[in-house]
Amino acid sequence: MPRKPKTIPGPSRLSGILARLNQEPKPHLPNLKSIRLTYAYRNDHFGARHFVKEDLPRIRYVNPNIDIQVDKKLKTKEETWKPEMVIELKNGTTHKLDMDGKWSTTIFTELMDLSAGSWWQKWKKERAAEGQPVVPTPPAQKPKSGAAAVLP
Repeated sequence: MPRKPKTIPGPSRLSGILARLNQEPKPHLPNLKSIRLTYAYRNDHFGARHFVKEDLPRIRYVNPNIDIQVDKKLKTKEETWKPEMVIELKNGTTHKLDMDGKWSTTIFTELMDLSAGSWWQKWKKERAAEGQPVVPTPPAQKPKSGAAAVLP
């Protein structure tokens, strides 16, 4: 029988994931029908890739009925195409967001401006009155150590 540890274990991985999914502002998008993202899966379009990694799971968690399609394409050094997001609203209108050279927080803010509704405008006013950023910055990742820091 294993010995009981004398320390209290830290938060589990699941509780960390749930804390990230429930982070404010919750991206409740009542006017949104579908999202289509197209970006390079390697060596380019960093803001779009970070948006997919950081914010898209939160959007899916809060809005399970939204149709989300992500298309990661191979891009060679000679090709020059930009990442884009096509947003379809429930009233049938479509909007294209250019994600080229933008941070993931900027992409998230633009998506919320288009499809979130009046609660988002209220949230932005509250945050501005408090002197806080509209969207909190993502948590810093731990620096790699050992062989992981050397290998690509």
